[in-house]
Amino acid sequence: MKKSLFFISYCLLLLSVQSIFAQAPKKIIVENADYSDVNQELMPDALLLTGNVKVNHDGVVLTCNKAYFFQKENYLKAFGNVQLVQGDTLYLNSKYAEYNGNLKKAFATGDAVMTSPDATLQTDTINFDRNVQQVFYNSKGTIINKDNTLVSKSGRYYVTEKKFQFLTEVTLTNPKYVVKSNHLDYYSNSGHTYLFGPSTITSKANYIYTEKGFYDTKKNLAHFLRRSYIKYDDRLIEGDSLYYNRNTEFASATRNVKITDSINRGVVKGHYAEVYKLKDSMFVTKRAVAINFVENDSVYIHGKKLMVTGKEGERILRAYNNVRFFKVDMSGKCDSIHSNSKTALTKLIGNPILWNGESQITGDVMHLIGDNNTKKIDSLKVLNNTFMVSRDTLGTGFNQVKGLNLFGKFKDGKLHDVDVIKNTEVLYYMRNDAQELIGINKNVSSKINLILENNAVETISFFNKVDGDIYPEADLPENARKLRGLVWRGDERIRSKDDIFTAEENEMNDKLIKEGKDEQAKENVPMKVRKETLDYDKKKPATKASTKTNTKAKK
Repeated sequence: MKKSLFFISYCLLLLSVQSIFAQAPKKIIVENADYSDVNQELMPDALLLTGNVKVNHDGVVLTCNKAYFFQKENYLKAFGNVQLVQGDTLYLNSKYAEYNGNLKKAFATGDAVMTSPDATLQTDTINFDRNVQQVFYNSKGTIINKDNTLVSKSGRYYVTEKKFQFLTEVTLTNPKYVVKSNHLDYYSNSGHTYLFGPSTITSKANYIYTEKGFYDTKKNLAHFLRRSYIKYDDRLIEGDSLYYNRNTEFASATRNVKITDSINRGVVKGHYAEVYKLKDSMFVTKRAVAINFVENDSVYIHGKKLMVTGKEGERILRAYNNVRFFKVDMSGKCDSIHSNSKTALTKLIGNPILWNGESQITGDVMHLIGDNNTKKIDSLKVLNNTFMVSRDTLGTGFNQVKGLNLFGKFKDGKLHDVDVIKNTEVLYYMRNDAQELIGINKNVSSKINLILENNAVETISFFNKVDGDIYPEADLPENARKLRGLVWRGDERIRSKDDIFTAEENEMNDKLIKEGKDEQAKENVPMKVRKETLDYDKKKPATKASTKTNTKAKK
């Protein structure tokens, strides 16, 4: 029993001793020096090495012109043409360096240069901690690689990840743009850049701002996630999430999207957008709305999808699928809209209906024509099956004008002078200044002219082949008080900019706005490193060798 206990104790002691020796720091080994000496007066307890000095420590090779080697402390001071090499991944050159073998830390100063396979760092002083494989500096440094130049007041390099991290005033300069930030992670092998906090990217093409983003400096692809926008000379793109391709000048935006056209005084909103800058076009959906500022007023146009194409002065707006629009004095609905800024012509296509003041106007084809000089709505054209109707102000009847075509002129943004031509019919409730009903005017003619003031009929004039009369109310039965084809659609009238959207679209909008606000309220944290960044240097799996089929030799 005693022998067993002694054997167990011996084994534990042996394991303990082996563990201590295993953890003991390795000694610096001097591999070469042209001359070595000891001078206690000049450098007590140091071995003086001169000429082609080369030492090795745990995989690191250091060369220099002269060195003081403190063997007891496992410490080295190196002078002149100092180079520290770790495998084929890191080279550290300087005029002077210190290396601590026990702590596995190096210090280099005097035109210090660190070189890795993908980048070169130049600064005054560099520290290298081999335990965590990190290089750091606190003086102005410049990093140069094939694609970019980075300048910062301080920084850190993670050798294994090949990542530079900057936390103060870093500038990345590329031939096409300049990036500025106070927190930037740059992967020198892939060129992937991660931005955190207020950051800008400036180029001849545009100006980008973000507080959380990713930029691939080799492929020129980017993704921005927080308070981000892209600003061109004439356009500002905002959204909770922005994707950007600098090669094609393509951008897409998701959730709470807003695109501002500073030249045309217009805004397009939605929850998804694609912008093709080189083609001068954009596509917007998910509660899309175009807002144009005209005559100190705003025109709101909504469709399931909005498309804007063409250069300045030749821009075309297309809205389709259940289009609705609203202006203070005018609103309407149709299947689609085609609006051309060059011709100042807006076509309401497919079952158009227009509400002007209290009047409802319908027809097969409807055009709104603007004036490019005054930037105001000039006229209205309605072709085929024209019907203009409004409620009698005090009664239950309807004032009605019917004809083949309608041509109207606007004055101060309001429909003022209206001509209805060919096969015209009128049914109108006539009242005196006391608003007492005089009679009901019902007749037909070749042409009718209406003058409107404040969106109400002021005068009616009839031309050519006028046939009809003014009937006392009692002499005109109810079934004779409606012209053929009358359909009153007052319950569909769009009375505010909020009415242009469906309940489902508003519900979606509220949900997405809340998601955006909730996201903004969260603490901003750095973007998660992408798999493509982490796997950049990984080799593709080798393809399996094809199986050979044995064949019998012919006799």
